[in-house]
Amino acid sequence: MKKIGITGNIGSGKSTLTKIFSLLGVPVYDADSRAKWLMQNHPDIQKGLIQLFGDEVYFQDKTLNRSFIAAKVFNNAELLASLNQLVHPTVFADFDEWLSRQHAPYIVKEAALLIESKSYLQLDEIILVCAPSALRIKRTMERDAATEEAVLARMKSQMDEAAKIPYATCILNNDGSALLIPQVAKIHTHLLQFGTVKNALELSLNF
Repeated sequence: MKKIGITGNIGSGKSTLTKIFSLLGVPVYDADSRAKWLMQNHPDIQKGLIQLFGDEVYFQDKTLNRSFIAAKVFNNAELLASLNQLVHPTVFADFDEWLSRQHAPYIVKEAALLIESKSYLQLDEIILVCAPSALRIKRTMERDAATEEAVLARMKSQMDEAAKIPYATCILNNDGSALLIPQVAKIHTHLLQFGTVKNALELSLNF
């Protein structure tokens, strides 16, 4: 079973890409959603979060105070690293357990921090979703009802898109110049026929 990773920076459209794979019947592991669930429900992570951030990390109803965490780690690289060290190993183990229950020619794992977390090492190939920064800013502002300043701050905290290109087996250009569904369908067909995403799309980056 081939393990395909999907990643991309904020506003690139990686989640939309993943939804199309899911509609094609491909098993999808959403690492970011699972990380949020584990932070809410896994006892060891809960204990670690309280040790890192204090009792305020959870509301009185025991739900996770995400905005509180975001504010704490913003511009605090050391605290962010501690948070990642707490959460990522459990997400890796959760993925392995999920993977053991799958029976398909290939699966997809989506993660914003696929490269940064080193989880790409668990995978066979990587699809990188790219888009011009101006378009990514616009998409994120509309999606999150966020200010441009807030989006730029989030983008600044991410690994540069260009630095991710060497890790990619396939680069999908999601700048709106080509429909996304046919591109995903082409990748899907190529994977089923050849067992690889390499050469599934012949796209150049011109931004």
